[in-house]
Amino acid sequence: MTAGRAADEAAAGAMVVDRGRYPAAVTPWESGEWRDAALGWVRQELAAHGLRTAAEGAVRVRLRPWSVLMRLAVVGRGDDVWFKANPPASAFEAGLTAALARWVPGQVLEPLAVDAGRGWALLPDGGELFRDVLDRGPADPRAWEQPLAQYADLQRALVPHTAHLERLGVPSARTAQLPDIFDQIVADNAALSPDDRSRLGALRPRLADWCRELAGLGIADSLDHADLHEGQLFAPRAGRFTFFDWGDATVSHPFFSFRVPAAAVRERFGADALPRLRDAYLEPWTADGRTTADLRRAIRLAWRLGALGRAHSWGRMFPPPSDAPDATAMGVAESAASLRELLTEPAL
Repeated sequence: MTAGRAADEAAAGAMVVDRGRYPAAVTPWESGEWRDAALGWVRQELAAHGLRTAAEGAVRVRLRPWSVLMRLAVVGRGDDVWFKANPPASAFEAGLTAALARWVPGQVLEPLAVDAGRGWALLPDGGELFRDVLDRGPADPRAWEQPLAQYADLQRALVPHTAHLERLGVPSARTAQLPDIFDQIVADNAALSPDDRSRLGALRPRLADWCRELAGLGIADSLDHADLHEGQLFAPRAGRFTFFDWGDATVSHPFFSFRVPAAAVRERFGADALPRLRDAYLEPWTADGRTTADLRRAIRLAWRLGALGRAHSWGRMFPPPSDAPDATAMGVAESAASLRELLTEPAL
């Protein structure tokens, strides 16, 4: 497929391109050579599985600053397949997805193919999103309890693999490193006001104490998804969930992952739902012999420090310009907002 043919097909409606709120985002999709290579790779890998794309099906493309996503109809399958390409800052996701399918089978999407060097993955359809299940069902503040308990088991299973995760390119933000990461993020962020810097500077000794206390509670670093909201897991069947979209992931304190789903539950159901949700997530960790009191203390510390993890993720995905600070650059305001959350008391 030539670049000219790709353009003709797009114009004819064979490709449906969604740029969302980022019409000016520059992605590899703009290159006809890259499109040819990506589509050629997809067809080659499908052929290795005895599959081919359906000639009559449109290729649906979603372009975002953090990924290129294609959805393709396949002959002989009742569902579509998905191609994902990550930018350099999250190119590790392809290799990570393949490794997770080996280490925690059945809990993540098993890719049909990956090209770890190019940050490409070919994935099956995962079924219904958990968000859609929540939207159509009766309001139930307990709905997140099962997926979070399953996710905790996944994290516990990955503790022995943390060094391998880092070798795959998953960024390291281990608990002991967080004060230094904090210093770098604050120094680099152009959106922080003088008052923000003053207050964050005053907080720095306490932040270091929190990190020491959290590390001292003895819960090993593991994989932090870092963005585990309702649209980042599938619910293919009752009581079982499949986690995906690992581009923000880090090797860090596992309890940092609780912050995003807890915020989603608080928004849907109110703060009264959080204590029970917390205990559902913590229950699998009691198998390691830790007391409920220690685990609750750890998750309270992690709630606060998890804001630093989010700031780190934004800064990594969208690094500040090297030539001059820019408060309007992608991710800078979001990272600053996460840093300010360090100044607020935990919600539980």
